[in-house]
Amino acid sequence: MANITEDGNFASKLNQVVLASPRGTLALFSAFNIFLCITACLGNTLILVSLHKVSSIYPPTKSFFRCLAVTDLSVGVIVQPLHATLIMSPLIKMDVKEVFMIDLARDAFSWIFCGVSILTSTAISVDRLLALLLGLRYRHVVTLRRVRAAIICFWFAGVSLGSIRISRSDIALKVASTLVPLALVISMFCYTRIFFKLRHQQVQVRQGQANEGREIPVNMARYKKSVSSTLWVQLALVACYAPWSITVVLYVNGIGKYEVWLVTETLVFSNSSLNPILYCWRIRAVRQAVKDTMRQLYC
Repeated sequence: MANITEDGNFASKLNQVVLASPRGTLALFSAFNIFLCITACLGNTLILVSLHKVSSIYPPTKSFFRCLAVTDLSVGVIVQPLHATLIMSPLIKMDVKEVFMIDLARDAFSWIFCGVSILTSTAISVDRLLALLLGLRYRHVVTLRRVRAAIICFWFAGVSLGSIRISRSDIALKVASTLVPLALVISMFCYTRIFFKLRHQQVQVRQGQANEGREIPVNMARYKKSVSSTLWVQLALVACYAPWSITVVLYVNGIGKYEVWLVTETLVFSNSSLNPILYCWRIRAVRQAVKDTMRQLYC
């Protein structure tokens, strides 16, 4: 989402990387980003088509998943090709002005899409916690209208971050060094709270139904599966964004290497390819809809 860029210094830093690394390494790194671009585009397109067919997911929750898939698709279509081009620019001897313009575009779009992705993932964790705490009141509180309003706010915040990133890079990095860790902490808090709440309710259910030989209610079992699915998505987000967050904090404090930025940015963008895999693996309705969609394409 960010890099060590100060106007024309970007090209010189890329050249330093080339001098310090084998040319084949940059070519391989660029090819890997192109591969991730293709998987993100195909995977998230399938997810969006499949989510349209799935009726078992509560519509407001489905809207969050759609928003996440749109941001992931946008990363694959726009951000990762620009990122791969920047990595290859010293090898293909691009003009410095062209490199700088591509870098600006990559920065702006990556901050917009990745910012919305983080906010949406955090909202999904809060949504799952509210579903547990509110019970029957959940559908009256978490409505489609309110979720759509929240998503609009996420996109407004993302566009604002992208604008700040271009105009005031130092401020943007300080905001990111606070916002991203805070979002991850909120998500971890929500899932930790869910875990202990489910554990407490499960103990109560077993104590109350042990003598009657009944099983845990179907709706509770279904909720646990839903939480498990979203938790995997959140864990992937943490794994992809945590190294980048650490790099940002180090850079804000005067410590940072360009090579580290390349690696952590690629790791962030890889989250867009991981999410469709997790959807198909953990959400049975989505997996079945993807299979049906692929059958239709092949037939």
